[in-house]
Amino acid sequence: MLNKVNICGVDTAGLPKLTAKENEELMARLKAGDREARDKFIVGNMRLVLSLVKRFWAKNANADDVFQAGCVGLIKAIDNFNLDFNVKFSTYAVPMILGEIKRYLRDGNSLRVSRSIRDTAYRILKVREGLEERDEEATIERIAAEMQVKEREVVYALDAISDPVSLYDPVYNKSGDTLQLVDQLYDEKQSETIWTERVALREAIDRLADREKKILMLRYYEGKTQTEISAEVGISQAQVSRLEKNALGAIRKEIS
Repeated sequence: MLNKVNICGVDTAGLPKLTAKENEELMARLKAGDREARDKFIVGNMRLVLSLVKRFWAKNANADDVFQAGCVGLIKAIDNFNLDFNVKFSTYAVPMILGEIKRYLRDGNSLRVSRSIRDTAYRILKVREGLEERDEEATIERIAAEMQVKEREVVYALDAISDPVSLYDPVYNKSGDTLQLVDQLYDEKQSETIWTERVALREAIDRLADREKKILMLRYYEGKTQTEISAEVGISQAQVSRLEKNALGAIRKEIS
């Protein structure tokens, strides 16, 4: 999506650029009923849509669909714009374009959220914004008190409109070493099991050679990369990798 140039059959690299004066003249003509001016104005402002669409590259949505939603917002802005507003068209259009794109992404989400919960969530966001503008701490407790609802309703509504993430999404990536979300999850309920596993793990680590033990400590307790460890230990990165694999294999054999 990031490198896509042709969207919905439109060569975005070849979109025309309108000056502020040209925009004003075309807007005046289209408001007078000039269809040709309207078409030119829409095409001439597609760059504005494209600039806003780029904000949503990370959403993994279809580029054509997001661009179309943005163009719907552009057309709505054109139809509702009043020359007496005394503001630039782009200033008026941006919120409407973003609104259409966000509506498309929200309604197209595979997790369906009821309208009442979404409305509650958006009221929460508005209250939070108001608290922040007054330099007040926008805690869950403060928001709930402001809205006169229970704290759990605030938490539930905000969670409902949050984008779902995969357990295998990377949360850290450095020098090719990727840490996934699933690697950060653990269950504290099985305390006895965890305690036993920790004892077995410690005993298995203690049986390792000193260099393998140091590599694992640097790698998994201090979060260093294999490249950093190779410089500290004084061996090649390939040797670090081999020793790490051997150590992990020995530990698995001990505790399995």
